[in-house]
Amino acid sequence: MLQALFGKIIGTANDRELKKYLKRVKNINELEEKYGALDDDALKSAFNGLKEAVLSGEKTLDDVLNDSFAITREASKRVLGMRHFDVQLVGGMVLHEGKISEMKTGEGKTLVATLPIILNAMEGKGVHLVTVNDYLAKRDSSEMSPLYNFLGYSVGTILEDMHDAAEKKAAYDADITYGTNNEFGFDYLRDNMSYSKENQVQRQHNFVVIDEVDSILIDEARTPLIISGPTNHKMQDYIRANSVALGLEKETHFTVDEKDKIVLLTEEGITKAEELFEVENLYSVENSSLSHVLDQALKANYVFENDVDYVVRNNEVVIVDEFTGRLSEGRRFSEGLHQALEAKEGVEIKEETQTLADITFQNYFRMYDKLAGMTGTAETEATELAQIYSLDVVSIPTNIPIARQDLNDLIYKTEIEKFNAVIAKIKELQANGQPVLIGTASIEKSEVLHQLLKQEKIPHTVLNAKNHEQEGEIIKDAGKKGAVTIATNMAGRGVDIKVNDEVRALGGLYIVGTERHENRRIDNQLRGRSGRQGDPGITQFYLSLEDNLLRIFGSDKIKSIMERLGVEDGEYIESKMVTRAVEKAQKKVENMHYEGRKHILEYDDVANEQRKIIYRFRNQLLDNEYDIATKVDEIREEYIAYILGEAGIYDGLPEEDYNLEKLAELLQEEINTFVDADSLKSLEYEKLYTHILEGVKASYDEKMSILDEETRNDVARELYLRELDNAWRDHLYAMDGMKTGIRLRAYNQKDPLVEYKKEAYNLFTELTQSLKLNVIKTLQIIQFKVDSAEEEAARLAEELAERQKQQDALAQLNLSSSGSDDESVTSKKPARNDPCPCGSGKKYKQCCGKSGPKKGVFAS
Repeated sequence: MLQALFGKIIGTANDRELKKYLKRVKNINELEEKYGALDDDALKSAFNGLKEAVLSGEKTLDDVLNDSFAITREASKRVLGMRHFDVQLVGGMVLHEGKISEMKTGEGKTLVATLPIILNAMEGKGVHLVTVNDYLAKRDSSEMSPLYNFLGYSVGTILEDMHDAAEKKAAYDADITYGTNNEFGFDYLRDNMSYSKENQVQRQHNFVVIDEVDSILIDEARTPLIISGPTNHKMQDYIRANSVALGLEKETHFTVDEKDKIVLLTEEGITKAEELFEVENLYSVENSSLSHVLDQALKANYVFENDVDYVVRNNEVVIVDEFTGRLSEGRRFSEGLHQALEAKEGVEIKEETQTLADITFQNYFRMYDKLAGMTGTAETEATELAQIYSLDVVSIPTNIPIARQDLNDLIYKTEIEKFNAVIAKIKELQANGQPVLIGTASIEKSEVLHQLLKQEKIPHTVLNAKNHEQEGEIIKDAGKKGAVTIATNMAGRGVDIKVNDEVRALGGLYIVGTERHENRRIDNQLRGRSGRQGDPGITQFYLSLEDNLLRIFGSDKIKSIMERLGVEDGEYIESKMVTRAVEKAQKKVENMHYEGRKHILEYDDVANEQRKIIYRFRNQLLDNEYDIATKVDEIREEYIAYILGEAGIYDGLPEEDYNLEKLAELLQEEINTFVDADSLKSLEYEKLYTHILEGVKASYDEKMSILDEETRNDVARELYLRELDNAWRDHLYAMDGMKTGIRLRAYNQKDPLVEYKKEAYNLFTELTQSLKLNVIKTLQIIQFKVDSAEEEAARLAEELAERQKQQDALAQLNLSSSGSDDESVTSKKPARNDPCPCGSGKKYKQCCGKSGPKKGVFAS
């Protein structure tokens, strides 16, 4: 109470922020007459003067903000015919400061973004505008480009169907780049799988403005971006598991937790599954894959629903984004769930994949030096946005006061009663010509409404994930007189629904929500489609006790109220108390989802530190200025220390205890280098170490002497890259496997996250150590079949081009192991007990591998 009273006296923190911005708006407005008097050339010249002052370091961006905003407003009036409102200037300042500008639908956020973009682009480091789909990226960049071009800026657009690297690079090199969150993230991952600097498309991550920021940083943050490659898992296991899952009975053999989307086998269910799989122990080591695919088959059949969580299109299972209702093309459920769904639906089962590269949206966007965003609904997620992204939310008042009426929810006993009431309301509205937008929570429900409207012969348009390509055009017409539009969740978000004077006279756009979403923010977004720029409008939600949210999280209390009131079939209750009960249920789910996102981020933070180290080093390798020769020398020294240790030879150990025969054998086996053990006798540790090191280096230098220095460095660099990518790929696969099982440690009273951090550190230590050893071993055993260094250089260049094309499959260098010059491509000699490749019939160790080639200082 005291806090509320205090807020009324001196204003809330948000009010105090707004006062600060409005003072500056007054100063910007005072400049309007000055810049309005200039002709186009003079206006451009004034702007270039500001830019030069910033680039020279004479002034900061904050110093020139007032003039930049005033010039941008004047240029917009001339080029676009649009003048920024005062509240839009406030929104621009909020974005420039790296905060979230919360502005209601229809307040012109697209125009707001031009203010901080034009200001920050002065530094010449590039500014990105990220939005939720190609339609908006293309539309916004196209509409705003004339303004940017007028002030001398270049504009690029990144679209999903853009595959040409040169075209993409040009778009990223532009002063201002528009694109979707998925494409920005995937391009980052692809850049870090590239084999040349020239084929990397992105530059530094300077300043980014995210449109519909809550959708991208909150809703989509639960699914990381993943580039995958195939594994060797058997596809038929998924078909068997699907058959077994269908042979089990709910409650008797397994239970379903709808809140957490978990299916648990009972003891009886385990026995039945073992019987159907015809195995003795489902959880033995040899059957571990069966237990895993059965878990996924049960989820696929009893938790995930067609036309809700996914759709089947063109004989493929395609994910439906649960918040936007859009199809997530190219994305697949992980850990075999997608394969289980394919088995369930009887479509082609695509090979299970392993992670080659991945990143969460949280960690991608936190790479930017400055991050800002805009949306109509962020306040309910302010805590998460502050904790995860260090983003403050500033709520900005509308340019014209909101005239929309938000009516209380109507709650019915059953879904069919609810839908009957919705149809009756639509008929009433259509008879008057008032447009109505009906929001649904899933494709399935939109199809039900579609059929009901067809039966009543009511003309209407359906917008859901099955036709989301046309969403912008469909949603744009939803405000026309007599229009009836069904939209899944927030399909068409980002597109204004405009109404004319005739529709305003009828009461504006009427919003009918057919179900409360799990998140209040999504409901607020639906409501916000009506009443833009002071237009009239009405919104109301129709609910039933059979709705998922109420059924799972909060129907008991509401049901008891309805029973006490004696509500008859077809009747509803409407009260603020019930609406509050619904909101409490939503808060429960919001907290659960927040914990889920936080959990994903905590685990990805561990991998992210490793990712940054690997990607930083990988980019060093791609740099022609990087001293790869010195790096090879360093790791060769580590390798010799390792090989001595493997032979049981340590500093301080008596010389007579040195196992020189073991050392000679390891050198032969590891790097195919012969050394006479007798020649090493009487050498103390330091001298032995130096002798071995110099001999290994001399043999390497002798072999590399046929190449010029540049080609020699290219060979070392490319081999290092190959080993690095293979090691990182294997590491990610091991991390995925570890993450899957680590949660079980909670049963042993251990914190899974702490255990994950320990295991991840150990795995990464092993990765770095084995990587260095493998690089040296490969470099030592390769031999070149070339007539000249020029031929080798030409061949190498050709292979690099091919490798870049295939990206994840490196073309083999034309190398062969020492002592087997007949082999065209190999980097590994036969094992000692393998048949000798020369065809003698003897074992390799008794024939060509008996002593190995004698080289330089190692010749006895």
